[in-house]
Amino acid sequence: MTPAAEHGAGAIVVGAFPLPAGRWFPAHEHPQHQLAWATRGVLGVTVDEDTWVLPPTRALWIPAGTVHRTGAPRDTTFHSLYLDPTRCPMDWPTPVAVAVGELLTQLLAHLGRADLMPDARLRAESVVFDLLQPLPSTPIAVPEPVDDRARAVAALLLADPTDSRTLEALARAVGTSRRTLSRIFVQDTGMSFDRWRTQLRLRAALPLLADGLPVAQVAHAVGYATPSAFLAAFRRTVGTTPRRYLHHADAPAPKASSRSPQEYRHPAERHPSSATRSTA
Repeated sequence: MTPAAEHGAGAIVVGAFPLPAGRWFPAHEHPQHQLAWATRGVLGVTVDEDTWVLPPTRALWIPAGTVHRTGAPRDTTFHSLYLDPTRCPMDWPTPVAVAVGELLTQLLAHLGRADLMPDARLRAESVVFDLLQPLPSTPIAVPEPVDDRARAVAALLLADPTDSRTLEALARAVGTSRRTLSRIFVQDTGMSFDRWRTQLRLRAALPLLADGLPVAQVAHAVGYATPSAFLAAFRRTVGTTPRRYLHHADAPAPKASSRSPQEYRHPAERHPSSATRSTA
């Protein structure tokens, strides 16, 4: 069972609880939109084959009905917003990373108060909606192979991302040929072996970067010979630099709303029923 959020008076319900390293919730979905992030540590969210590793400076919008897994590569304080789709002004159809700055952090803590009056809650929620700005970065996909030989290779590299053996050497280790193993990876994962290994290494690097380790140390820890090679792979795959990823310097400036005053009114003022209860 996953912890449940308490009832709220407005469109947003806030839940928070500790999540120990290595703990993952089984695949599940919510009838509400969810905003998942960590105020301490690093949060992981997987949707299909895509994985987001989220430091405290970014969160993930998960649309209602999206099957996902949530977990923690490190000891983490997991916070989650559950947003009633009937009273939420945005309806992004796919998972979206968003920036979490100091103001949004304070507002979310404010909304977590049990003694908050309904009118104050509605005002705070309106500001939260304005602050949810998408970030121009992509998740890291590390599809799991199906073939036993490719799965054996994947297990070796998952256990040690620094393993620098060539595809030919890895193929010999699992009793097949380089050509066959190359074909299997494309067939099972939709990407070449080299690209798959890059994705794996970058996924392993994100928690280390979020822990504040220097880029040179992280590059070495996940199998790159030089920091420049790691940085090039990170930017090519994630769409930004590690510094920008961690500090959301690539976040777009909030845009002025084009809605009329009537449209801008908080949706809860038009739908007075309270937000529903949900789980992590």
